[in-house]
Amino acid sequence: MSHTLISCWEKSLLRLKEGNKKYLNAEKSEGNISIETRQSTCLNGQKPYATVISCSDFRVTPECIFSVGIGELFVIRTAGNVMDDVVVGSVEYAVSSLATPLVVVMGHTYCGAIRATIRGGAKGYIKANAQKINLAINDEKDECAACRLNLNASANELRRLLAKEEYDVKVICALYHTDTGQVEFFDADV
Repeated sequence: MSHTLISCWEKSLLRLKEGNKKYLNAEKSEGNISIETRQSTCLNGQKPYATVISCSDFRVTPECIFSVGIGELFVIRTAGNVMDDVVVGSVEYAVSSLATPLVVVMGHTYCGAIRATIRGGAKGYIKANAQKINLAINDEKDECAACRLNLNASANELRRLLAKEEYDVKVICALYHTDTGQVEFFDADV
C-alpha cells in the first residue's frame, strides 16, 4: 500500500477545490453559519485553513464560492487585488498568528478595476489602484489576460515580501469565472 504525504497547503487547496465543486450546482450558500459555530469561533478564536485575497466586487464572495462557513477562511478584499502595506500586513497576520499555510490571490473575469485601468482615466482614490494594476499589465488590452498578469504581479510581490520574513507559506493565483462560478487555480509566473 502506497502512502502519499500531502502538505498542509495542498490539503487546504483540495478543500477549496471541493468547496468550489459544491458551489457550482448550489442554490444557496453551503457554509456553516450556525450559532454554535459563531460561539465556538468567538470563544476559541480563528483557525482558518487558507487566506484568500479577492477583489471587492460584490459578485466575488469567497465564502460562497468555496462553500465555507464562519471561521474557515481569512478573507481580504481589495479592488483589483492590489497589494499595499495594509493588505500585506493582513496576510502577514494570517500567516504568522493564524498559521494559514496557503494564500490565494483570486481575481475574476469582468473585473471593473481591470477594465477601468485598460480604458484609462481613473480619478480619485481608485487612481492608486489603477496605477498599480497598470504597472502589472503594461499595454495588455484583453481583460482576461490583463487579470492574469495582475494576479501574477500581486502574487509574486506578496511571495517576495513574505520570503523576506521566512514564512513557510504557499502563494498561488486563482481566477474566478463570474459567468460559470468555476475557479481556476494556477501558480504565479516567477
